[in-house]
Amino acid sequence: MSHNKIIQTQPLEFQWEAEDPFLFSAHHKDLYPAGNEEQGVDKELLKGRNIGADFELRDGFRMYHGTSVPGFPGHPHRGFETVTIVLQGFVDHFDSTGACGRYGEGDVQWLTTGSGCQHSEMFPLVYSDKPNPLELFQIWLNLPAKSKSARPEYKMLWAEDIPVIEQMAVGGSKTRVRLISGRLNGIDSLEPNSASWAKDKQNHVGIYLLHMEPGASFTLPAVSPTLNRNLYYYEGQSIEIDDVTIRNSQRVKLAGDQEVNIKNGPHESHLLVLEGEPIGEPVAQHGPFVMNTRSEISEAFKEFQRTKYGGWQWGRYDPVHPRDAGRFARHWDGRVEKR
Repeated sequence: MSHNKIIQTQPLEFQWEAEDPFLFSAHHKDLYPAGNEEQGVDKELLKGRNIGADFELRDGFRMYHGTSVPGFPGHPHRGFETVTIVLQGFVDHFDSTGACGRYGEGDVQWLTTGSGCQHSEMFPLVYSDKPNPLELFQIWLNLPAKSKSARPEYKMLWAEDIPVIEQMAVGGSKTRVRLISGRLNGIDSLEPNSASWAKDKQNHVGIYLLHMEPGASFTLPAVSPTLNRNLYYYEGQSIEIDDVTIRNSQRVKLAGDQEVNIKNGPHESHLLVLEGEPIGEPVAQHGPFVMNTRSEISEAFKEFQRTKYGGWQWGRYDPVHPRDAGRFARHWDGRVEKR
């Protein structure tokens, strides 16, 4: 369908389609049980699952590629960035540069994989006496050709530091916006990594999480005619844009050069907005590698086989930190941040 400010709508699947400069977004929502001694799931609860590739929601959760602890054991990436927004639960990070950490409960990890990086993302079940709900988004943001050879690095955007914008509607209903990237209402987000397409403000890369109370409204500003702007309505009942009612679980492609007023219906709504100027280069993607040509993909594979992108110093491919590790980040240069 097409409407003045609405260019297209489509239903959301597990992996959400995106547009240049974004590659896709995945929404993980799992209600994990209390953790065992290894911060994993008791063996009894794993019976009948396709362990190693468990993407089917059963008993409220998936194990993904994990065997005891759910998550994604060590795997390589090259040529793009992952932006991981954890709303609930924790992620244990280890990578081939020697960096590691634990983040969650509102934290965001911005990882530039650049010239090649292996990392693991496990979901430790840190609570042994109560359930361990997890909700996160992982967004893949492409890198332009000139940055695909950048040194791998990651940056933590800690929950306490992420700007929050609140807007009141007539009648007092609030919209709360968590500003992961970009500029809204005169407020700037925290800085992304130096090689990122988001680093140059002219690229208008916006990542916003909206939480709307019943009856609340919020206006996305006009930016540019070339801006790719997508709204992902992932939880709620209905919103209105430009007098069109949109039900939940929809991706809505919006005009980038017009003000877009979003008005919420009678229930709480949660939305993700991804927007940015396109990089405008050819995309060759094969699994975890995103380059510009097929021959570069082939070269990325060969290089990984040759160098393992720095190898893997962590012993097992699905490591976790001690249960009481807390939120922290240890970077490749030895710098440690604790929260």
